Amino acid sequence: MNNSAAHNPAAQAMPHHHTEEILVVKRSVLFPQTAWQGIKTVDFATLLPLIARNQEFHPRFLMETDPTYKQVIPYLIFTHAGRYFLMQRHKQASEARLQSKLSLGIGGHIRKEDMTSTSNIFEWAAREFHEEVNYAGTLEIEPIGILNDDSNDVGKVHVGFVLLLHGDSDEISIRSELQSGELVSLTECLEKKDRMETWSQMVLDWLSKNS
Repeated sequence: MNNSAAHNPAAQAMPHHHTEEILVVKRSVLFPQTAWQGIKTVDFATLLPLIARNQEFHPRFLMETDPTYKQVIPYLIFTHAGRYFLMQRHKQASEARLQSKLSLGIGGHIRKEDMTSTSNIFEWAAREFHEEVNYAGTLEIEPIGILNDDSNDVGKVHVGFVLLLHGDSDEISIRSELQSGELVSLTECLEKKDRMETWSQMVLDWLSKNS
């Protein structure tokens, strides 16, 4: 356990994933001027070195209520032959605010130890993807942009790196905290938009405009 958690009795009673140190960047670094709402196309070749220079690692339970920092969350969208992998989270998902929601994205916090075992965020993303779903094909990762949503308490402390994963196989199935998953058309996604988590709704809007 990290030092911040070790000296905090409340933290010691929390699940381990709440006390682990995660990658964060100061909001002022990501948004030196006014923060945008939605997905913005960015130059990842410039952004990733910026993150590397300014990255910090702090206990997750502290960062969940500190909007001066943004928790960096790669958000992975799988697509094959014009269809997208739409998932439903379990009723007992670790993030209570996302329980039972439909999601187009596989996401996760980047822990301090993750950055010692992977060379970059893309490599981490590929590993995270295979931890969350069963998939035996190959992947081509296409960076889309940065997702920011300051309209709610969850969004205010997170920032999404949206990555589109192009697969060459439709042999994909769920594992981990997911309840179900299936490849569906963009039209079918739009029909279920109101049941999706906020980030997935934003991704769906982007896909609708750019497909």
